[in-house]
Amino acid sequence: MEENEKILLFEKLPIPRAIAKLAVPTILSSLVMVIYNLADTYFVGMLNDPVQNAAVTLAYPVLLAFNAVNNLFGVGTSSMMSRAMGRKDYETVRRSSAFGFYCSLLCGLLFSLMCTVLKVPLLTLLGADETTRAATDSYMLWTVTWGAAPSILNVVMAYLVRSEGSSLHASIGTMSGCFLNMILDPIFILPWGLNMGAAGAGLATFLSNCFACLYFFVFMYVKRKSTFVCVNPRKIGFERAVVLGICAVGVPASIQNLLNVTGTTILNNFTSVYGADAVASMGIAQKINMVPFQIALGFSQGIMPLVSYTYASGNHRRMKDTILFAIKLMLPAMTAVSVGYFVGAGGLVRLFMDNDVIVGYGTKFLRAFCLGQPLIYMDFLAVGVFQALGMGKNAFVFAIMRKIILEIPALFILNYLFPLYGLAYAQPLAELVLAAASVVMLKKIFERNQLETET
Repeated sequence: MEENEKILLFEKLPIPRAIAKLAVPTILSSLVMVIYNLADTYFVGMLNDPVQNAAVTLAYPVLLAFNAVNNLFGVGTSSMMSRAMGRKDYETVRRSSAFGFYCSLLCGLLFSLMCTVLKVPLLTLLGADETTRAATDSYMLWTVTWGAAPSILNVVMAYLVRSEGSSLHASIGTMSGCFLNMILDPIFILPWGLNMGAAGAGLATFLSNCFACLYFFVFMYVKRKSTFVCVNPRKIGFERAVVLGICAVGVPASIQNLLNVTGTTILNNFTSVYGADAVASMGIAQKINMVPFQIALGFSQGIMPLVSYTYASGNHRRMKDTILFAIKLMLPAMTAVSVGYFVGAGGLVRLFMDNDVIVGYGTKFLRAFCLGQPLIYMDFLAVGVFQALGMGKNAFVFAIMRKIILEIPALFILNYLFPLYGLAYAQPLAELVLAAASVVMLKKIFERNQLETET
């Protein structure tokens, strides 16, 4: 029965309903993840100590680097699973999920080990100085040394569950950890609780990710007779088709994330020259901007299984209608959010730290970031389509364009021309070019599929 319901979702359900069933839970999950990230910033900000807030900002690139593994074995495996489902090749679905699960677990443990052994040079690379080093180190103890593996597994298992259409359960698992984090944050961070500061935020994150992993393990055990997601080690196989299918999408997605980490690290290093206040302000503006950022990302990830399935099954018309519906729905919404952010930037920043210097910096940073919000959705959608169709090379080209060709050079140039404040305009400038490229590439995909259908 459950298998028939999954096939009905991908093949028969009207597109708006199918997208709602897949994308809405994913968006809600993404929003809750943003809220819990904002909770870290909010409760640490209540200490009114820029050093503690700067520690969370400086450590962020390392946490962002987790997504390199998430993308390799989450995005890559989920794309492989959805395409295999479209071909009705369920054994490949199971073997792919087992391969992705155990590889992500191994990489999480190795990530933790490397960051711990190389802690001293890593803190210097992140831009930590004598003022911020201790706080950054204490935050990373829980989020990286202890927390890398559960953080990565949490996200990868959500991808695997979502790939077969169980978007609601994927979101519940992720959100359960997020809600726990928000409950624990004030207890661990604030003076009336354990008074751990940034370290308390890290401990809350670690425990919440462990709880989310537990949810997914229970879910897979309960649904073991009906789900295609498999963590049976006997199903691990280094079959050429499975490994290449996952890596073709996952490796470019992983490299794309590593480039994001590079860009964020360069941004933080430039900002740290101007002091802890500037770093804290930039971090707050980035976290606030993550709300529409995650909405766009969550929507594009949510429809990915439907795009993969319809493409693999040869239903190109349904695939095209899905993508066009997503564009018509999301572009006006993202534009409205951008306008609201621009008008209310000062008030939003002050919610996190009632400090006139921080608000002054943060308002200008946030207004620059929000200019790219409508544009970034087109970039995410195009990359999501590339990943769904197994076009990893195209996603990789976009990653190179975004960071190496556009954003990172723009950071150097704009910081030279407009010290500090120019840094926040690098991302919107890159998204403007990528949005135009996205329209061109999506049009080519539609035209190619039309020719294949006619022949």
